[in-house]
Amino acid sequence: MNIPKGEFEPVRKTKVYEQVAHQLQSYIRSGRLKPGDKLPPERELAEMFHVSRDSLRDGIRALELVGLVEPRQGEGNVVHEPSADSLINPLTAILMNQRDVVGDLLEFRRMIEPTLAGRAAKNASPEDLAYMEDIVQRQKEKVDRGELAIDEDTEFHYAIARAAKNSVVLKVLDVFMDLLRESREKSLQVQGRLQKSLDGHRQILHAIQRRDSAGAENAMRRHIERIESIVLDQI
Repeated sequence: MNIPKGEFEPVRKTKVYEQVAHQLQSYIRSGRLKPGDKLPPERELAEMFHVSRDSLRDGIRALELVGLVEPRQGEGNVVHEPSADSLINPLTAILMNQRDVVGDLLEFRRMIEPTLAGRAAKNASPEDLAYMEDIVQRQKEKVDRGELAIDEDTEFHYAIARAAKNSVVLKVLDVFMDLLRESREKSLQVQGRLQKSLDGHRQILHAIQRRDSAGAENAMRRHIERIESIVLDQI
């Protein structure tokens, strides 16, 4: 499937991955991209949208989650036949209008992330632990420089989900965490928030390293509770 170079609009900085998903979704729903068509390579799509490849991947993952795109081994990302379920899937609305549901997403984090941290304490491999330690170190270096460390904040929570060894939860969390990216960026600019985030991650990591499942759950729960009021105040 060849898409003209000027067909897509450049994406602005806010709601980047949502705009990617929205434009691709419109292309699919209009029939210009048909079931079985392969999306252009990620590099080309990122250039068309004027976005990073990470944002492009997040947009494609959002469409994958609602059943409009399917990754296939050796073929790349292929347009999937929209089903009745995908057309009425409430996640579709959430993906495109997430500012109305930030509170619900934070509640989702409270329900699921402490459990993931507890599972990570039991299941994390030495490689997982080294990776999380590296993330926290990179976060510290940014905090010391007064930088926001948004990527490291998100990456740390992804790493815990991976270490929990539950691929289904990871896939859902991957999208839901990105929905909170803008509010996370605002909250990290609140005085003292950078250090609080770093301290919370350290406490969670130390509990996971000790294989203390209950301690990891409690540390994650405290971490989320500390930041929730800040996030909601910034919406």
